[in-house]
Amino acid sequence: MASSRRRRSTIAVAKAAAPPAIKRFRRNFRWAGVALEGYKLRAHRGGEFAGASRQVIAGNRGEPIAFELRYFELEPGGFTSLERHRHCHLVIGIRGRGRARIGARQHRVAPFDAIYIAPNQAHQLRAEGRTPFGFFCIVDRRRDRPRPAGN
Repeated sequence: MASSRRRRSTIAVAKAAAPPAIKRFRRNFRWAGVALEGYKLRAHRGGEFAGASRQVIAGNRGEPIAFELRYFELEPGGFTSLERHRHCHLVIGIRGRGRARIGARQHRVAPFDAIYIAPNQAHQLRAEGRTPFGFFCIVDRRRDRPRPAGN
């Protein structure tokens, strides 16, 4: 009897520690149970940014996956750091319009456009227009830190 109770107790603890199977979409491009964070804690030298926030939707709560799904939002006029790193990532426009600098080229980004950013490729995203620019970014969960891309 005590063994059976212990097993049930262990199962209950394991279930309680598991990440939620669904994170419900809420208004204003927020997800239930997902913290709204600053884009970065601080800029690296040459890595200035403005008007940017992020939400980590999956990959940081113990899910047995090798990637993170993040949602970034840039306020009108906002931009990410001009940076590079050894890992690649995929960006998918979701809301508003933006511009992506990939290497020396500029690309307009609309909802549902997908952008592949190769390893060590300089990149930066900017909001265009009067509405926020939101995008999903899929990256390796374990990755190197960004470094300034220079001009």
